[in-house]
Amino acid sequence: MIKRALIKLIVFLALVSIVIPLLIILIWSFASSWPWPYMMPQNFSLRGIEEFFGGYSGAVNSMFTSVLVGIGTAAFAVLISIPAARAIKLYDFHGKSIVDFLLLLPVIVPATSFAMGIQVLFIRTKLNDTIFGVILAHTIVSLPYTVRIMAEVVTAIGNKYEVQAYVLGANKKDTLLKITIPLLMPGLVSAFSMAFIISMGQYFLTFLIGGGAVVTLPIRMFPYIQSGDRQIASMYSLMFILITLVVLLISDKLVRRYYNFESTYFFS
Repeated sequence: MIKRALIKLIVFLALVSIVIPLLIILIWSFASSWPWPYMMPQNFSLRGIEEFFGGYSGAVNSMFTSVLVGIGTAAFAVLISIPAARAIKLYDFHGKSIVDFLLLLPVIVPATSFAMGIQVLFIRTKLNDTIFGVILAHTIVSLPYTVRIMAEVVTAIGNKYEVQAYVLGANKKDTLLKITIPLLMPGLVSAFSMAFIISMGQYFLTFLIGGGAVVTLPIRMFPYIQSGDRQIASMYSLMFILITLVVLLISDKLVRRYYNFESTYFFS
């Protein structure tokens, strides 16, 4: 009984710690004046919406840039993660532990040092100040997470179904399209969503590699946070959250339709 009550308390506190900041962001998006010690704003305005969708701020363009970079990052990360995860989990080869370690380097190495190293490399290869360069940089920092997600899925399903398909006469193309990809689909969607979310939240790496030429939502939002304009910063944060939720809902819808699930994949 005590254990159940403790679990409920922990869940409640976790929900409160998530809901209250989101609620504050929502209120600040429409609050023009919220002085201390008032519990609610004293004045409301639509300045945040006008700033974001007005056209003169460039926020909408930054939103589309963020989505484009996020989708590109997720696609590259998934395409690399599939063979990487299968190689690590299904095969034994010389240097396997080294490859596994190298895939973790973006997490192990301090973000500042890692970003500076990528910037130097991209300047020499003329990939700096380009959307493609930003996508590649985001892909690198996403790989530790996407490879781990795919590795767990590959471990769970193994390759026994593929072997059976080959024994029964299926070719590589049919095996890939009708067996391997359907079995990997939940992991693919999870890895895609994770990479997209990681890409959307990148500020420092985008700033270094994009060099001001690639302006995503975090790049556009940060000056408002520094200047203390909470209404505009909150509106940007709100749109940031909504975009991420839309991607998760679309991913959930695709998986549910693909497998004819009655319950949702991300949301029950």
